[in-house]
Amino acid sequence: MSIDLPTGDTVPLFGLLVRQHRMRIGLTQRELADLSTVSVRAIRDLEQGRARRPRQDTVRLIADGLRLGARARADLESAAGEGRTSWAVKAGYEADPPAPPFAIDVQLGREPETAVIVDELATGAERLVTVVGIDGVGRTRLAVEVATRMHAADRTPVLWCPVTGPTSGDRLSTLVRAAADQLLGDGTHPADGTDAIAALVEIVADRPPLLVLDGVPEVAHPARLVQLLRDCPGLRILVTAAFPLGVPGERHFLLNPLAVADEGEPFDAHAPAVRIFMERARRFRPDVDPDARETALIAEICRRLDGIPQAIHAAASWLVVYDIATLHHCLHDGPSGLLHHLAGPDGGTSLRDALEHRLATLPTAERDLLDALCAQGETFDLAEVMALTGRSLPDSGRAVRALVLRGLVRPWYTGGQSRFRILHLVRAAQLCALDVRV
Repeated sequence: MSIDLPTGDTVPLFGLLVRQHRMRIGLTQRELADLSTVSVRAIRDLEQGRARRPRQDTVRLIADGLRLGARARADLESAAGEGRTSWAVKAGYEADPPAPPFAIDVQLGREPETAVIVDELATGAERLVTVVGIDGVGRTRLAVEVATRMHAADRTPVLWCPVTGPTSGDRLSTLVRAAADQLLGDGTHPADGTDAIAALVEIVADRPPLLVLDGVPEVAHPARLVQLLRDCPGLRILVTAAFPLGVPGERHFLLNPLAVADEGEPFDAHAPAVRIFMERARRFRPDVDPDARETALIAEICRRLDGIPQAIHAAASWLVVYDIATLHHCLHDGPSGLLHHLAGPDGGTSLRDALEHRLATLPTAERDLLDALCAQGETFDLAEVMALTGRSLPDSGRAVRALVLRGLVRPWYTGGQSRFRILHLVRAAQLCALDVRV
């Protein structure tokens, strides 16, 4: 049963009953909120039909606040059950906690980052962590590792949602995707009137999961994430995105490329970047066995590719055509010539396309600053930014921070002072774009 509103919307029976009982005993919404400890907003939304699936503890608190007898309480609970998410979905979630995607490769060189995020989410020190960084740096792979460890430790349910890619198609995954669309949408209600967020909260309320939103675009409007965290205590959210979401309580985690030796510095043949190159190279040339000179060239290749794992993977695949010295020569002359052929994380969009898109969509002030810095050289400090722009130290710091969080510039500490290095791939692409604009 429902009641029609003048707008054509309907109020479910539960909202109608709450309003009738409240009016019968002469309570305002504020007074009922005080008696039940349920927020005024929640009561208003229930009575007006904007919230359609109250949680069980909300039903109990409202019934207590209304001082309902056994029969009236049973009727209210029955009305609350109308239109609830299928019990089969909830029961399946509780009996067999969903797991993250299976990773077929071993993650190299990310143990400190993984350990920090696992500890923050597992202890509840942070409930919303956004992993940012340049394309190809391994944001999704890190999220898989974090989710896998949390699931293995105490069978934490993991709701994995690729925001723009395909889902597994089962009922729970479909519901999670619908909830993600609402969470990151423009705030309008779905056309079919369903509230996937409320349905998701109903399912996970008694056993909060780790919700992973993988690949959130910059056009998202994530204001509802905060309300979801309030409605579902114990829920943890891990996001991978090109840039921070900008919501209260968000923990920004910058995933830098893997460490590589600077030019002229001794290289480590066992460094993660070099190991990644060799692991991938042997998939194409099982007999590859570099000598000391070739290993030094591999270290230089990894440096020219900024320690970005996906770029290193793809560069190693060129050994099906080139020898190590030729590959080094191609990259040393200029990485942009090979970037078009370096496949992106999804195997479709090339890393060059992804990088060019990121640079093209920079805000004007950030793009102008990056143009000036690229024209000046590879490294810089805040004093040089102040001299280039005429800005104050705080303003210069904010401008550089924006470039750092986008993964285009890497912090670099030397002699107790902060310096910054523009990624080689970024500088090559930006200088090329600048030539085209000129």
